[in-house]
Amino acid sequence: MDSIFWLAAGYWLVMSAAAFILFGMDKSAARKKRRRISERTLFTFSLLGGGAGAWAGMSVWRHKTKHASFRVGIPLITVLNIAILGAIVYYAG
Repeated sequence: MDSIFWLAAGYWLVMSAAAFILFGMDKSAARKKRRRISERTLFTFSLLGGGAGAWAGMSVWRHKTKHASFRVGIPLITVLNIAILGAIVYYAG
């Protein structure tokens, strides 16, 4: 169980860090009027385990906070990510 937990937690941490960085990069691009990261990409990274990082990125950079799809979707995705992580740990143990 320990190895599955650490593998899943490591994956979750890497994806969260990636999502956090992507939200920061997109905010920076928006300020500079440069090419943006698509909302689909931001949601994809969130769904693939980066929900917590996306939520943190929204908060830290105050980015995408006016979009209802992000205000509601990212917290729900984060709960889903945590539930999946918990299920992996529970059923693998």
